Amino acid sequence: MTNAFATCDLCDAHKNDASGAFGVLPPVFRAFGGQSRFAGQVVTVRCFEDNTLVKPELDRPGLGRVLVVDGGASLRRALVGGNLGAAASRNGWAGVLVNGCVRDVAEMQVLP
Repeated sequence: MTNAFATCDLCDAHKNDASGAFGVLPPVFRAFGGQSRFAGQVVTVRCFEDNTLVKPELDRPGLGRVLVVDGGASLRRALVGGNLGAAASRNGWAGVLVNGCVRDVAEMQVLP
């Protein structure tokens, strides 16, 4: 999938869609990887201060999907770092969104 899209254009195109299939997150997240925007079907993993469910998911073929890691916004334990980011990239995930902490930020910045 190309990253040639604008959020405002997508919102305009889906403004009458009440299905819930389209949504935009509030601007409270920071980009740590090489791409500041991505899109795809969402897969969610809920894991409060424990990332043991994240690795097996990212080791699966991503098929252009987006993994949402719902860590309950806890800042006490990192849920994704350089190794998991590399796995996501290697296995074809469009992106990973973390509601919590990440580590190895310098390693993440060079990953797509």
